[in-house]
Amino acid sequence: MSDSVISTLDLEREHQLLKLFPEPVRLHLLYKATEPKSTSFPYRLYGVGPFIIVVYLASGEVRGAYMSKPPAYQERDENVFLFDVTTTNATKMSPKDDSKIVICPNYSYNYEFGNSFKLRTETVSNESNFHVSFSSGEVFNTGWPDECYNITKGDAGFKDLELFRVTGVGDVLPFPWREISWTERTREDFRESFVSHKVFVESLSSVRVLLLGPTGAGKSSFVNAVRSVMFKRTTHMPSSGAGAPGHFKKLKSCIIRTGRGGPATSLTLCEVMALGEAESAGLSVSDALAVVKGHVPEGYRFQSDTPCNSQTPGYRTEPGIKDRIHCVLFVLDARKITTYNDDLQKTIRMLQAKISDLDVPQIVLLTHVDQLCHAEDVKYVYSSRAVRDKVQKAAELVSMPMSYVLPVKNYSEELDTNCSNDILILSAVHTLLQAIDDTLDDQCVSSTVE
Repeated sequence: MSDSVISTLDLEREHQLLKLFPEPVRLHLLYKATEPKSTSFPYRLYGVGPFIIVVYLASGEVRGAYMSKPPAYQERDENVFLFDVTTTNATKMSPKDDSKIVICPNYSYNYEFGNSFKLRTETVSNESNFHVSFSSGEVFNTGWPDECYNITKGDAGFKDLELFRVTGVGDVLPFPWREISWTERTREDFRESFVSHKVFVESLSSVRVLLLGPTGAGKSSFVNAVRSVMFKRTTHMPSSGAGAPGHFKKLKSCIIRTGRGGPATSLTLCEVMALGEAESAGLSVSDALAVVKGHVPEGYRFQSDTPCNSQTPGYRTEPGIKDRIHCVLFVLDARKITTYNDDLQKTIRMLQAKISDLDVPQIVLLTHVDQLCHAEDVKYVYSSRAVRDKVQKAAELVSMPMSYVLPVKNYSEELDTNCSNDILILSAVHTLLQAIDDTLDDQCVSSTVE
C-alpha cells in the first residue's frame, strides 16, 4: 500500500481499541478496501502474525475481529476475539468454544468467526471483493442483528474494511500517561515562573520543603539538581552528613537562588537524617514531626536514640509560620520501590498519616527513573510503562494518588544541564509550589470563616 493511505480508524476509536489488549500494542495498516491500488486481501494475512480486521459501516458502527496467529486451516487460536468500538468505549467478545472458529477452509479464503462475523473474499483482476455478514451467534454472543453487506456491488450500508498488523511496543506506551511540552520555551517558562513566584502569605518570603527518604534515595542530589537548573550548570554541594545507621545528620536548609550570587527564590529545601529500615536506625517519627512543626533548630544533629525535645538547645517551643515546614517531599528510589522492607514502609505510612493530620501538603519524588525507561532522553519518561508502574507502586506505598508522584532524574554524572531534564525537575518544583499555595490559600480562607 502507499504510505500516504490514511486509516479510517480515528484516534478516539483507536485509543479505545488498544485498551482491549493486556499489553501495549501498535496497529500497522496493511490493507484498505477503498484504496484503488489495494492488492489481494487474503495474501496479506499470511506471515503477518497477530492481525485485526476492521469493518466500518455507513451507520457509524465499527466492528471487527482479532487473531493472534496467521490463518491456518483447522489451527485453533485461544486468543481470538470479536469487538465493536465507539469513540468512548470498546467491547471485547471472546468465544465460548474456539474450535468453532474457521479460518480459510479449503483455501477458499472464507473467514468465519462462529456465526457472528463471516467474511468471504474473491480475487478478480488482482482486486479483492467482499461479502460480509454479522449475527448475534452463539459462539461469541455479540448481540449484533443479522446483517449482510455485498461490498462488490457498492452496498450503501458499507463504508470500508481494513487489515492491521498488531505488534508489541515493549516498554513504550502508545499514548503518554502525562502530557508535557519538551521545548526550550517550556523550560524558560517554568524557570521564569519559579523566579517570579511569590508566597501566598505576605508575611512569608520563603516556603520550607522537607525532604524525607531512605539512604541513597537522592535527597541531596535533588537539592543539587534544582540549584543546577537555576545556575544553568551542574553544581556540587557537600553532603550534610552521613546517612549510615548510628551516625548523626543535621538539619540543613538550602535557600535556592536564581543563580550564582543571585537573589533568593521563594523556595528553601531542608534535609535531615535519612529514614532507616527500622526507626532505631534512622530518623525517628517524633523527630521528623518536630521538624515539620518547626521545633528543631537549624544545624541540629539527629540521633536515633536521643529525640529532640524541649531540653535541646535552640528548641523552639512556640515556632512561627517561618519556622515550620510547608510541604513534605518523600524521596524514593524507583529502582528499589518494590524492595523496601516492611519496617521502612510502615514508617513512611505512619509519617504520611501524621503529617496529613497537621494539614501539611505532601508530594512523592521518584528518583532514578532514567534507569527504568531505557531511553537516552528523559522526555520519554511519560511514555514508559515501567516508569508508570513504579509511580503506581510508589503511590500505593505512601497511600497517596498517582498524581502526587513526580518522576525525576537528578544530575549525577553530567557536567552540563540539558533541556529535558531541567523541564522534569522544574515541573516537580512547580507542582510542589502549587501544592503549598493551595494549602495556604485554604488555611487562610478557613481562618477567615472561623
